Amino acid sequence: MRNRCARLTPMNASVVVHRVPSKMASQRRQMMQSHQSWTDDLPLCQMCGVGTAPNCTYGPDGKDTQSHPNEDGHFRFRGEEGCFLYGVFNGFDGSRVSSFVSQCLTAELLLGQLKSTHTDSDVRRILSQAFDVVEKSYFETIGDALAEKATIISQLPEGVLFHQLSPQSQKLSERLKDLEQEVSGGATAVVALIHNNKLYIANVGTNRALLCKSTSDGQNQVIQIGRPHTTENEDELQRLAGLGLDVSGLRQAALIAGQSSTRRIGDYRVKYNYTDIDLLSAAKNKPIIAEPEIQASQSLEGVTGFLLLMSEGLIKALESAHGPEQANQEMVAMVAAELAQQGSLEAVAQSVVERVKRLHHDVYASGRQRASHCSRHEDMTLLIRTLNYTLADGALTPTQARVPPPRSIPPITRPPRAPALLQETEAASSDSVAARRCSQTRPGGSLPMLTSPSSTGCGGQTTETSWGHRGPQLGWGLSDGGGHDLG
Repeated sequence: MRNRCARLTPMNASVVVHRVPSKMASQRRQMMQSHQSWTDDLPLCQMCGVGTAPNCTYGPDGKDTQSHPNEDGHFRFRGEEGCFLYGVFNGFDGSRVSSFVSQCLTAELLLGQLKSTHTDSDVRRILSQAFDVVEKSYFETIGDALAEKATIISQLPEGVLFHQLSPQSQKLSERLKDLEQEVSGGATAVVALIHNNKLYIANVGTNRALLCKSTSDGQNQVIQIGRPHTTENEDELQRLAGLGLDVSGLRQAALIAGQSSTRRIGDYRVKYNYTDIDLLSAAKNKPIIAEPEIQASQSLEGVTGFLLLMSEGLIKALESAHGPEQANQEMVAMVAAELAQQGSLEAVAQSVVERVKRLHHDVYASGRQRASHCSRHEDMTLLIRTLNYTLADGALTPTQARVPPPRSIPPITRPPRAPALLQETEAASSDSVAARRCSQTRPGGSLPMLTSPSSTGCGGQTTETSWGHRGPQLGWGLSDGGGHDLG
């Protein structure tokens, strides 16, 4: 079966074909059509839990409605030779892309491609190639629909209203709508790979990865690995400016073709018809890309803590309710509090998601200043992977743990800020290494330190927050606003 990705242009409705190796392409098409999974035989990771919640719009009458089916996706697999793969995907305009990517990306990474002898550069190259192959494979699956779409457009008269069309043309027009829905949509992705006891984070878009760990000097750190790909990311703006785009216009618009992400998988309309989009029409090459930003690997040797992968919907819900300043710290506080109570990572992850849902709804119902930002939230997904972390009942893995029902915790408010006590210094060198250190007195006398060095590799950024260690477990040094420790 021929592999192709159609590019539809308004002038000639031509189809441009992108090829992947034919044998593998044929297998992918057959599996996709028969609804089989490439990953059915891969074991799930038992040191991981996932919590989810669908999108919700709050009604003035107290009735909540779901605007569309859940479009998020995730995976959590254990490969061979101590290899683990995790991912969270935020779909838009349907779940087709997030579902496809979650299957296909796993097949590109856990079916023998990664070897214990591979170096860091080898792993980064394999990760990057996997994203490229996955997107091309996705476009291949919609190639026939795009070709049919191009044919129908060439047969319909231009500038004629639907009710003025002949019965046959009306049928073609209805079919065109179905095809448009079938081929639309895309996804953003954050993927974590543990290989040779090193952590690699690959990000495309607006999801988030946090690494929370206890250090040898008694500090507990929260590290945001990478930054979202939006028009607020200066590196992304520089990339787009290099393609000839107006940076000020992009910054002002914020959304590009309805999405905030400047990198995304799928979304053929902006990938192949970007010249028809005002903001992107001047680009010398494709401005919206699926190339992942892969951060420098982090050794997990001797690390105790946990890794969080979060969809954009979860992040935005918390930021809408309480502002973006302390979102990472609040998320870690909630996870740490639940880990201290529960023996099941599934229960921990779901409890935290439900917690964010309740915080978001309570702000909306309060009528306070931020209520206008909280009339709805998108699909939410949280993936937690523990790293030598002891659960509430003393078990190191969920398979050894009792599974109590989820238990909620008292409301958590943002840690109070004291701008007058904040001291900040900045340093930068000619090779683009910058650091920002902040110290602020907190209840109990601990001094948190915020460090934001630019990462090595692809120009991303790692943001690190540290708190003083408290006790044998991870004491995150965060309070519920009343001076009570939540760690």
